[in-house]
Amino acid sequence: MATLNYTGTSHSFFILLGIPGLEDQHGWISLPFFVSYLVALLGNSLLIFVIITDHSLHEPMYLFLCMLALADFILSTTTVPKALAIFWFHAGTISLDGCVTQIFFIHATFIAESGILLAMAFDRYVAICDPLHYSTVLSHAVILRIGLAVVLRSFCVILPDVFLVKRLPFCRSNLLPHTYCEHMAVAKFACADIRVNVWYGLSVLLSTVVLDALLILVSYSRILYAVFHLPSRGARQKALGTCGSHLGVISTFYLPGIFTIITQRFGHHVPLHTHILLANVCMLAPPMLNPIIYGIKTRQIREHALSILSSQWKKC
Repeated sequence: MATLNYTGTSHSFFILLGIPGLEDQHGWISLPFFVSYLVALLGNSLLIFVIITDHSLHEPMYLFLCMLALADFILSTTTVPKALAIFWFHAGTISLDGCVTQIFFIHATFIAESGILLAMAFDRYVAICDPLHYSTVLSHAVILRIGLAVVLRSFCVILPDVFLVKRLPFCRSNLLPHTYCEHMAVAKFACADIRVNVWYGLSVLLSTVVLDALLILVSYSRILYAVFHLPSRGARQKALGTCGSHLGVISTFYLPGIFTIITQRFGHHVPLHTHILLANVCMLAPPMLNPIIYGIKTRQIREHALSILSSQWKKC
């Protein structure tokens, strides 16, 4: 894209249109958004509370799960309320600073989730392949360092996005056909060369999310190799059972994203509203499904959560 001579006035705000082509259906579309957000808020809040208050759950797997629940809480809160405001009140106006802030939190939280899933895969690897050194390798100090590393990586790789977007002059239309601000969706409205934005965004994706996915794949290949070499069938089933929840969470995080990327790359004839709906699935599905998956698959969390809910019900 050639650099354009910019002589006009840059926009100071954008108008998010929601899902163009389905404006008449915004009221109905808002229902799954609202239900998903409600489930995500309640589920992740309960998950965080259960893990923090139950000292028997202060183990590496559950501490990483607490981090994941916090990331899910932030991700859903960054995107869904604004989408509901568009659907219900046609309140799509967002300032440039507000748009950039949303870009930062969406991308930083998404990368943080990927890093936490990698840490959880490492946890399962150590637990199954080197159980005698589990408590030594994954001490509370190590878990704290991993958490800090995940946060710092997300902050450092996404902060340049803020400046890359802020430097752009926006003199074209300020109508964004989306429910939230996304880096490249916003950059495409600039009347300037955005090749730096394109290449930096691609390099961030490859060096974080894609790399994490490959490392998770390597980790689970080693885990499966170790599991199928266990002497008894019961031991194999128990080992695989400890990985079931994590594999389900990995699927809800990576599969919608992969499908969305494939659709955007090859689905040139796919309607715009389909692309936008798929992008929202990536934001809605993990925060809603993660607490459900772990609540169902993990007995300690399920029992503690049910005891909390039953005690609150009796008080009412």
